[in-house]
Amino acid sequence: MSNTIFSHRSIRKYKSIPIPTEVLENILLAATRASNTGNMQVYSIIVTQNADMKAKLAPLHFNQPMVMQAPVLLTFCADINRFSKWCEARNAEPGYDNLLWLYTATIDATLASQNAALEAEANGLGICYLGTTNYTADKIIQVLNLPKGVVPVTTLVVGYPDEQPNLTPRLPIEAVVHYESYTDFDTLTINKLYDETENSDFSKNIIAENGTENLAQVFTRKRYTTAVNKQFSEVLLRVFREQGFNS
Repeated sequence: MSNTIFSHRSIRKYKSIPIPTEVLENILLAATRASNTGNMQVYSIIVTQNADMKAKLAPLHFNQPMVMQAPVLLTFCADINRFSKWCEARNAEPGYDNLLWLYTATIDATLASQNAALEAEANGLGICYLGTTNYTADKIIQVLNLPKGVVPVTTLVVGYPDEQPNLTPRLPIEAVVHYESYTDFDTLTINKLYDETENSDFSKNIIAENGTENLAQVFTRKRYTTAVNKQFSEVLLRVFREQGFNS
């Protein structure tokens, strides 16, 4: 498993080879073995294999070709619906329609997705997380027929790789690990921590493609602009309310 973790790369091109049923079932089983809050498992996984269903989801993931290429899409959802109905059927009044449990269920769904990703890669499959799930959550809810109490969190594309990209650079461990308490960063430290990433061939190519002065501007001016962030934040806040998370 250690080799699987350290050789991870996001795959965006897939062969049309189906995933054997047993392998897919093990991926899903691995997801259910993830750590979760109180062993409540307040998440659900929607498995999409049907071509027509993938065609409905593809525009919601900005028509990225891998959505149609890969044999399987896994949409991981925060889900208090099932657990609340179980409580009600047992004369136990649920109180999970709030921000705390939206946050909790989102964590549970994310942990499950990473277990699924690791099991998939351990079986020679490739995966890619789709952040577009957060941008079009309102429309994904409609396509997947998600009831109140259920919100899509992330989507995994899963299939046999048709490419072998290089490993992407990561920040040095001291950039993300703090011992005992958080140590804030001054400019000198920031420059040092980001130096290798900014000067990698991978980053230089991205900067050139986007026509910016540096990598930070790629994120702030091209990929995740203030206007786009606000637009999709408004969609998400509306989704949360409409799905029953009101406090």
